[in-house]
Amino acid sequence: MSEIFEGYERQYCELSASLSRKCTAALAVDGEQKKQKISEIRAGLEDADSLIRKMDMEARNLQPNVKAVLLAKLREYKSDLNNLKTEVKRMGSGNLNASARDELLEAGMANSLTASADQRLRLMTTTEKLNQSGDRIKDSRRTMLETEELGVSILQDLHQQRQSLLHAHNTLHGVDDNIGKSKRVLTAMSRRLNKNKWIIAAIVAVLVVVIGLILYFKLK
Repeated sequence: MSEIFEGYERQYCELSASLSRKCTAALAVDGEQKKQKISEIRAGLEDADSLIRKMDMEARNLQPNVKAVLLAKLREYKSDLNNLKTEVKRMGSGNLNASARDELLEAGMANSLTASADQRLRLMTTTEKLNQSGDRIKDSRRTMLETEELGVSILQDLHQQRQSLLHAHNTLHGVDDNIGKSKRVLTAMSRRLNKNKWIIAAIVAVLVVVIGLILYFKLK
């Protein structure tokens, strides 16, 4: 349910109970005091109308299943408000006889008691919902803190892994350098071996030629 609607509803319930008590009090007085109280009640009825309109606008902007429930409650509030308006009109007409006045006084007292009981019930329900919402907020906050701690732990692990990877990369880079140096040394050695082979082959060829010449001249 919308928290905005609940706020308007709480204000309306308090105002409705207050207006019921004022109606009861107005029935017990006469003259200027009665006019003053009726004036106060009419001002309160305007505020109640305003709250009803705000609740109606808020309810119509909600999801269909929630809207249906809230509009049903609004119909009850509108009916209560219309009853109050009717009672105020009868009080302001000035044509009440003693019997009708006593009847309205008794009805007003009954309505005041009923409104107070309904108000307490609604406030208790609203308070319970607010407590439940507070518990959900606390649970959400605790979950958020746990998630934050988990995130920090993951970031620390990732940082350590990054350091390990950088160290491994540096180590591999050093190994690559050593392999490159070894490769250059082996290449140089291979070139020297090839060079020595050619030198030995040339020496052997010269010796063969010299021996051949010596044998040739001796046999001749």
